[in-house]
Amino acid sequence: MTETGEARVAAALAGLGGLGELPVREHVPVFEDVLGGLEAALASMDDPSPAQSPGDAGGAEGTR
Repeated sequence: MTETGEARVAAALAGLGGLGELPVREHVPVFEDVLGGLEAALASMDDPSPAQSPGDAGGAEGTR
């Protein structure tokens, strides 16, 4: 699988790895879970935390 560079996207896509072992009729719930994970990752990218606001030149310094 292609490296995405984004841990949340990679985690969501990892769910596709077991499709070959499942009957086709069981693929839809896997696709729905993967889609949900991708949507959550995308939504969280649209909502930056205060420590990572677009105008913050210091990045995530001072956060744990």
